[in-house]
Amino acid sequence: QVQLVESGGGLVQPGGSLRLSCAASRTIFNFVAMAWYRQAPGKQRELVAARRNSGSPDYAESVKGRFTISRDYHKNTVELQMNSLKPDDTAVYYCNAADRWTDYWGQGTQVTVSS
Repeated sequence: QVQLVESGGGLVQPGGSLRLSCAASRTIFNFVAMAWYRQAPGKQRELVAARRNSGSPDYAESVKGRFTISRDYHKNTVELQMNSLKPDDTAVYYCNAADRWTDYWGQGTQVTVSS
């Protein structure tokens, strides 16, 4: 069983930055994709950014140019650098990892953008 543990959430003012990190309990080499999702109150969970083993990363239109996803194969982490944060970015952010058989999810970390 794979464990994913997120960290780095918190309260930030509009225009500020946060860096989320998701640590996997085993090597991430076997994951075909790792991603970040978010869910705001009263809304469906949505894909924020995804990084597959090959090709360019995918981003939601609302975060393009502001967020960057990266995988660190030495640390077994996937990270999300979030810049120019807006109140609409407020949500619980979830880490996701997929191998050929299963999707794995972290417990989520709260990001609140407010003045």
